[in-house]
Amino acid sequence: MSSQSSHSQAAQPSFSSEDFAKALEQHDYQFQSGQVVRGKAHSYESNGAYIDVGGKSLAFLPIEEASLRYASPTLAEIFPLQEEQEFLIIRDQDADGQVTLSRKRLEIQEVWERLSEVHASGQSVTVRVTGLNKGGVTVDVQGVRGFIPRSHLSERDNLEALKGQVLTASFLEVDSQRGKLVLSQRLASRAASMSQLERGQLIEGKIVNLKPFGAFIEFNGTTGLLHINQISKSYISDIGTLFQLGQPIKAVIIDLDEGKGRISLSTKVLEGFPGEMVEQMSVVMEEAEARLQKAAKTVEQGE
Repeated sequence: MSSQSSHSQAAQPSFSSEDFAKALEQHDYQFQSGQVVRGKAHSYESNGAYIDVGGKSLAFLPIEEASLRYASPTLAEIFPLQEEQEFLIIRDQDADGQVTLSRKRLEIQEVWERLSEVHASGQSVTVRVTGLNKGGVTVDVQGVRGFIPRSHLSERDNLEALKGQVLTASFLEVDSQRGKLVLSQRLASRAASMSQLERGQLIEGKIVNLKPFGAFIEFNGTTGLLHINQISKSYISDIGTLFQLGQPIKAVIIDLDEGKGRISLSTKVLEGFPGEMVEQMSVVMEEAEARLQKAAKTVEQGE
């Protein structure tokens, strides 16, 4: 049995260092899928371009993987000969040692990183409406597909009219792993409105909602809360006895929280004496502008 084993081993061809070198030549292990490489355009075909990335074979860039910007420009315009650029390897080497590249997917990665930074900073972006469904509209955000729910649109009744329009929106969710990008036009509008406001400012609006804890006042395209404790220096047990929906009212901004989109209002800072808002609300409203200077000082002092 041992003689048979030694005979079979002897029959096996030896694998020399030369054979090993040839095997390595067939596969260049420095290039693997998911890797970012630098390369220069070598030549163009109707369906893509050959890119020199320093391998034993030229890499191939399919035309559909050329760029997020690829539409009318030619491959030669996007990738001029001998101009070095970065590419993402999306397919391992084939039998000829050729890898497949994408510039488009690398740009998409860069866009997601940029959008995450914008999301973290709380800034808004401009988007173009590309389609619609029952839930809202799809939008193009720097080449990436996003979604704005109907409830987060300023115009919710006629979605068809929004197609092709450019909107300003803020981010609700940015998840590159799941490819989920959700935005809000209303949040961006609110943020823009809030950026024009400041503590101590007198606003004029109308009451749009009444709750046991306070009244919501709509003004300049946004909404603030007049808490029951900020109506008067006197105790108020039932807000419904003082206000009604649609009632015009003036109030002073006492706090702004742009991060949460909250605006706190007060009318008690306009009072000449405790309970004046209850007894003579019309007088307080008529003299609101004249009383504003004193009210602003009170707000600044945090009283």
